[in-house]
Amino acid sequence: MQLDLNLLTALDALLEEGSVTDAAARLHVSAPAMSRTLGRIRRATGDEILVRTGRTMTPTPRALALRATVHELVQQARTVLSPDTEVDLTALERTFILKWHDALAAAAGPHLLRSLRAEAPGVRLRFLAEASTDTHDPRRGDIDLEAGAGEPSSPEIRHEVVGHDRLVLALRPAHPLCDGRDGGDGSDGGPLGLEDYVSAEHITVSRRGRLRDPIDDVLEARGLSRQVVAAAPTAATALQFVRHHDLVAAVPRLISRPLLDGLGLCVRPLPLPMPDVPVHLAWHQRYDNDPAHTWLRRHARTALHHACAATDDVRPDR
Repeated sequence: MQLDLNLLTALDALLEEGSVTDAAARLHVSAPAMSRTLGRIRRATGDEILVRTGRTMTPTPRALALRATVHELVQQARTVLSPDTEVDLTALERTFILKWHDALAAAAGPHLLRSLRAEAPGVRLRFLAEASTDTHDPRRGDIDLEAGAGEPSSPEIRHEVVGHDRLVLALRPAHPLCDGRDGGDGSDGGPLGLEDYVSAEHITVSRRGRLRDPIDDVLEARGLSRQVVAAAPTAATALQFVRHHDLVAAVPRLISRPLLDGLGLCVRPLPLPMPDVPVHLAWHQRYDNDPAHTWLRRHARTALHHACAATDDVRPDR
């Protein structure tokens, strides 16, 4: 039997996109042509590969079992056939699209842009805000790198933890619960009593405007509740509310440091045992062997690690 190895590339696209139309667009062929290719793949494998369920296509069990192997084979073929695995950074002209949590973009973005352009002056960065709906999806190839606390659930998304942070409380210096020991010099105040904490008025950080977050779950387990009076879409916005009102906001300490210090806010430990906040760097597996993207990831990893590596003595009051 004569094998058409081009079918592997088509199968890889079909399994990643889960759609004949999207796979066709990715490979720059017509939808009817991709549909005919799917027919050839079905005959070659003796399996339906993708079956229609309502308006979507669902991979068969065999397709799911083959997905990782097929992708690896395609990537290996591309590496073999690539004439050069190096990239000329001085001549590189490329715009990278990054969807990062706003605090991460503020803390690590300037460092990243500076380090990239020092080596590749033709590179540009587009930082996109996290949205309440995923209008940009790394699975479609329109996002180069994501960075945030959430761990990707899709198997085709690579990710690694590049740092950790922890939640602290931000208050304005005039707030009755600010003990005045941090004095705007970047150090932190002392522990806050749990009773004082729950009696305060709070603001949450939620891009969806939720008035509840994991802190409320921990409080509820202890038979306690707090009064949340507002929700803000970003940490920067929430801290502006804190600056002007007697509100308390829980934010990641290290990556929020530029905002906290710039606004002169009081910082105190969270009087609850909350887990550290991981910082995930994520990208689609199609970029694994892209030299320019590998270079971008290396610099992004360094910038994010630097933002999360500042020394800090705040610890929760257990």
